[in-house]
Amino acid sequence: MAVTTQFLTGVRDILKRLDGEALRDWLKVEPPLPQEYYSLASELKSSYQDDSALEKLVEKSLPEEDDVPEGQGTTWPGFISFIKDYFLYWRDVEFDDLLGAHQLLTALTNSCATALNNPTYGTIMLQSSISLCASLSTLSMTLNKRPDLTRKLAAIHAGDEERKSVIEITAEIMQKFFTTCLTDRSSPRFAQPTGKKVGIYVFANKTLKLLTMNSKSYLAAQLLTNIMAKSPPLSYYPAAQRVTFLYFLGRFHFNHNHFWRAAQCFQEAYSQTPPRFLKHRRIILTYLIPSNFILGRLPSQALLQRPEAQSMAQCYSQLSLAIRKGDYVLYQHTIKQHEGWLRSKGFPLFTTLQWRIRPLLWRSLSRRTFLLTYTPPDDDSRKAAVLKLADLYTTMSYVQKRLEGYLPAQLVPKGRQSSVNSYLLKAVSNSASAGTADSTIAPPPGGPKHLAPDEGLLSGNTAVDDHVVENIVASLIGQDLLHGYIAHSQGAFAIMGTKQKGSAVAAGWPTVSDVIDQRSVESVVPGWVKDE
Repeated sequence: MAVTTQFLTGVRDILKRLDGEALRDWLKVEPPLPQEYYSLASELKSSYQDDSALEKLVEKSLPEEDDVPEGQGTTWPGFISFIKDYFLYWRDVEFDDLLGAHQLLTALTNSCATALNNPTYGTIMLQSSISLCASLSTLSMTLNKRPDLTRKLAAIHAGDEERKSVIEITAEIMQKFFTTCLTDRSSPRFAQPTGKKVGIYVFANKTLKLLTMNSKSYLAAQLLTNIMAKSPPLSYYPAAQRVTFLYFLGRFHFNHNHFWRAAQCFQEAYSQTPPRFLKHRRIILTYLIPSNFILGRLPSQALLQRPEAQSMAQCYSQLSLAIRKGDYVLYQHTIKQHEGWLRSKGFPLFTTLQWRIRPLLWRSLSRRTFLLTYTPPDDDSRKAAVLKLADLYTTMSYVQKRLEGYLPAQLVPKGRQSSVNSYLLKAVSNSASAGTADSTIAPPPGGPKHLAPDEGLLSGNTAVDDHVVENIVASLIGQDLLHGYIAHSQGAFAIMGTKQKGSAVAAGWPTVSDVIDQRSVESVVPGWVKDE
């Protein structure tokens, strides 16, 4: 018996049993493969170059039956078309030709999506659909790293009005499967999913991964909208699917600057991942900690000492220290020291840590300036505690000089607090105007360092001035990171609520995480369907 006939006989037996897993194992599309598949390809090349002859063979071997016993299956037009495309794939595929293999596999996967749509027997195609989409996704990722081949693909579609990348084309195909599963009516929405609905998050995860890993997560917005409108609760699905979805949902919100939402997703994904899965916990933690940075939640030493945190412990512990102290020099040094590692984790992570943490650094720097310069009044004084903007200007100018490469001289010996403050201010004031005869900061050889836009206190070598200081303080007040008002006549930030809080520091610099929690009005993370 010919190999093609044997193959089709096996397919028909599987259909009768409605065995989706057996069908998936039967319909292989990529190496490594048993010899039978190479024999199938050889026979198709030698005997079935005519497409019409191939179609007749499939229709004859897989007849559609009218009276099918209960519990058995039969073919349908979409399935026959799919098997014909499967044979065309094996007849024409050359695995060394990545571009040609991708085009053939794309056509086959599209055909599989049509077969899955059948309301009666389509469910048998679910496992095969998952397998084909996995193969297509892997091949698309490989092809996307070959610009020499993607340019050829662009030339093929040069006449198209809207030219799409390999990743976009593949993601659209994945979403066809996702939509078919999402709209399946085999079970109510808020009940244990059955039928094709069990595949909703399989295809959602494949789509999200493909888009996220190729910096196109913005294309997932409609998919997440559809999930919120029609999907069963995420809790009904296996742990692996839940954790994967929450991680990529967190990446979506992180990339779109919704850090509270991202932190909720990452935290839940991390909590649901057993400790033995170190790699998975490490990947999640890489984004969970930065999300919490921006929310004012710094990682504990206990967390950073966990096995999954070892690769990031030094970077994140130094950033935590910089945020606590308002230490711009340590902050910039840490970013540059770990730039390669941060960029390897995705462009949004690097840029987020470069820019989004700055308000917290400004806040901490203003707090340190206040602690160094403020002298408490008499107990019966009713004056508000103030931070002089001139003092903050001095410290900010000093930091900018340090970033430009100026080196500080040894500061004065220890003494009373008031003396320390006065000496420090004198030293820092001299530093801010480095170059004078009594300066305590030495300019670097060759002059100030040229700073890139992301390296300065503000932007590059932009100098600090009075207006900048006032604008920063006003911005922090507007974000509720400082509690008080600007007293223009005094040139100071006046703190409100000292008596209620018990100290000027607690009143003027509220806890960042508490402020953000109070300002957050969200109770639902878009894309995350929970139980009713």
